Amino acid sequence: MSALRLRRLGRVDYAACLAAMHAFTDRRDTDAPDELWLVEHPPVFTLGLAGKPEHVLDAGDIPVVHCDRGGQVTYHGPGQVVLYTLLDLKRADLGVKALVSALEQAVIDLLAPLGVVGERRAGAPGVYVAGAKIAALGLRVRRGCCYHGLSLNVAMDLTPFARINPCGYAGLAVTDLRTLAPTAAEPAQIGERLAETLAALLGRRLTAATVDQASVGAGDARDVVVCPGEAV
Repeated sequence: MSALRLRRLGRVDYAACLAAMHAFTDRRDTDAPDELWLVEHPPVFTLGLAGKPEHVLDAGDIPVVHCDRGGQVTYHGPGQVVLYTLLDLKRADLGVKALVSALEQAVIDLLAPLGVVGERRAGAPGVYVAGAKIAALGLRVRRGCCYHGLSLNVAMDLTPFARINPCGYAGLAVTDLRTLAPTAAEPAQIGERLAETLAALLGRRLTAATVDQASVGAGDARDVVVCPGEAV
């Protein structure tokens, strides 16, 4: 199995992390290793390329950051596990649909031993439990390499979701793992399990990596936006 580096970045400002993903993707060559980044963000609403400002109902004191993923608006905050997937899809011969399916399956497989049944919803990528969204996902691809990834609500204040139309759907219910399984592990442990589960589904071997603060690289006219649904 080829190696897949795991970076544990801790709590990181969303805009700074996005810039680091841009830089990583811009500078990588065909020999660059693939990576997963485990992070947590301070409170922030992120609005994708297709995002409509009217879906932000009342941002209040929470910043709104426009980003280059597809989809509408979502919320990130403490207690949420965010797993960014920086992968060379072309080298891995991995299609976007297959990666989206693996991301969803990783969440479903993680929830099952905790007695929580996760489900897909046709036309609305992510993972749902009894109709409430617990995980959001989406990707952007540049020159065959992807970034962005998956967010999983673990033990967080869900009230900011009421200040937006999550994923562009008015009244969409949102939940977290702590509500469904009060004895579940802390976000850090859940994040580790999520990374391990995804790596196994992709047939990859996880290795540890150190934190690398990357600078922002220049854009590229060959960028391609992929919008399978609401993204992190």
